[in-house]
Amino acid sequence: MILITGDIHGDIGRFSHKRLRELKKGDTLIICGDLGFIWDGSDKEKKILKKLGKRRYNVLFVEGAHENFDELEKYETEEWCGGLTRRISGNLRQLIRGYIFDIDGKKIFAFGGGSGESNGGAAPCSETTASRYEMPSAEETAAADRRLGEIGGNVDYIVTYEPPVTIAEFLNEDISPTDTVGVYLEDLRGRVRFRAWFFGKHHLNKMIPPKFAALFDNVINAETMK
Repeated sequence: MILITGDIHGDIGRFSHKRLRELKKGDTLIICGDLGFIWDGSDKEKKILKKLGKRRYNVLFVEGAHENFDELEKYETEEWCGGLTRRISGNLRQLIRGYIFDIDGKKIFAFGGGSGESNGGAAPCSETTASRYEMPSAEETAAADRRLGEIGGNVDYIVTYEPPVTIAEFLNEDISPTDTVGVYLEDLRGRVRFRAWFFGKHHLNKMIPPKFAALFDNVINAETMK
């Protein structure tokens, strides 16, 4: 089983959601950006990350705008389920953007990152590091396109922090002129076949038929989108 939720923002109480009781060993929870627990590198924070990694199910996340990216990059990368991840602790991992993961028999394309305007400049990391997450490089998007091409441009789920530009416009959200992630995802939307697309940036729980889901504190089943 794969469950999906939105931004956590360092709220450990979110892991008490009743839907998470459905998850068994080997099942998966995916967070659509802004995990928020990788912030100051403190002993308290490390204890929380270790506790999350000991959950019986996989806890996976794509990066959003509320992480200390300098701290995040201290974790080494490793291959897992066909893609590249950062293993934070035990079953807790970051899904590095542009990779496709085979999880529970489903192909999942992950592409985190997005406009830093949503965090008010609060992330305690260098502007250089933050900008790498806000603006995908040409090499990153080309590599992502190549991987998608190798499987015929057909995935089950797409998990992002940002939505495609037209979806953000549908939600009446402001579009940043520097939002290269949203622009890339809009282009991707027209080229890739997918069953469902999940994103978390806008702190909404809203279904956008037939294939999109904006998530915040709701938890839904990826298969049924309920």
